Amino acid sequence: MSARILVVDNYDSFVFNLVQYLYQLGAECEVLRNDEVSTAHAQDGFDGVLLSPGPGAPEQAGVCIDMVRHCAATGVPVFGVCLGMQSMQVAYGGVVDRAPELLHGKTSLVEHEGKGVFAGLPSPFTATRYHSLAAEPATVPAELEVTARTHDGIIMGLRHRELPVEGVQFHPESVLTEHGHRMLANWLVECGDQGAVGRSTGLAPVVGRATA
Repeated sequence: MSARILVVDNYDSFVFNLVQYLYQLGAECEVLRNDEVSTAHAQDGFDGVLLSPGPGAPEQAGVCIDMVRHCAATGVPVFGVCLGMQSMQVAYGGVVDRAPELLHGKTSLVEHEGKGVFAGLPSPFTATRYHSLAAEPATVPAELEVTARTHDGIIMGLRHRELPVEGVQFHPESVLTEHGHRMLANWLVECGDQGAVGRSTGLAPVVGRATA
């Protein structure tokens, strides 16, 4: 069964790359801007909600913070990318602040323990980062756990300890990110599409490893 996904577009140029990945994996998508969608729309027959990357801070991202809380309360799986993950940090009371360096298209090695969207992935793997803000490690709320980091400790993944709320700081849809299709397929399994991982085989680009 294909998953029906609501994609909240945070006015980002990458959103349709994410949508293309989801389509390749068999999902159906509806894309709405963050100021054109209400939290209640998540209940209109969707199997999951994806919060896209975008400019600015989570507090400026339209419905995103409220959407995290709504999905958590109603049991709809929600996945955040970049700004979307930062919205999860803020939704539970954490702080998002300036990252140690501004990154635009930089690749880094991401280390993880195989939880959530990282199931079945090698550690480390190469991921592409576009962000000037980051979740402050000392303020990660008790409800959330860190699922991935760079070698210098920048948070690259967050996941709710009990609910289907998860996000990544990097861009899985970037051509320089390894295993991007598999990560999104792992999330689609959580949304109810048990065949997504099988369809992800062979879709991810093969790239060299990062050096930082």
